[in-house]
Amino acid sequence: MSLVTRNGTPVDAPVAPPKVVRQRRTRPGLLGLAVLLIALGGLGAAFAVTSVRATGSYLAVARPVEVGRTLSADDLVSVQVSGGAGLSPVPAKKLDEVVGKRAAVGLTPGTLLTLEQLTDAPLLGPGQQQIALGLKPSQVPARKLHPGDKVLLVSTPADDDSQAPGTRFTGTVIDTATPENEDVVVYVALPTRDVPAVVVLAAQERIALVLVEAA
Repeated sequence: MSLVTRNGTPVDAPVAPPKVVRQRRTRPGLLGLAVLLIALGGLGAAFAVTSVRATGSYLAVARPVEVGRTLSADDLVSVQVSGGAGLSPVPAKKLDEVVGKRAAVGLTPGTLLTLEQLTDAPLLGPGQQQIALGLKPSQVPARKLHPGDKVLLVSTPADDDSQAPGTRFTGTVIDTATPENEDVVVYVALPTRDVPAVVVLAAQERIALVLVEAA
């Protein structure tokens, strides 16, 4: 009992019992799940940071490479690339494996090299032989021919037979060269059976070269 005054006169009053706060029980299973989620979140963040920061050495194109050209070590450079998800560049350690292959497409400096851009299929196929044709710049059907271009060789009439129809031979450009006399030398792969006739026509300067399909 405690004393309470009323109008200055002390009176007896009941004492209110103290409040009891019920403590919540912690479930061990929920606590373990929370710890596991926190740990997984930390691992995920660490993996993301590692993926972004991870770098590798890959091959990139150092200078223009025309389609059909054979790759040399000077055409490539090793670069450091971060991440690389979704890409399939050639690792720098495989330099020796790609040198000597031909470019299946034109390669642009500053781009990463992929195996899909290369081929080791020979331009000179079975049953073919290679000849060289010396042509004047005005006789070349394009500013520059590339390895793999499909061409048509057509015989021109002789001086005493201007009405004779031209004979046609199909071929594939292997390579080109420009000597000091400014003529253009075109190396062409032809079926073996056509080589003798084309050689005779070329010696008589009675051959015209037509570009049919660019590589």
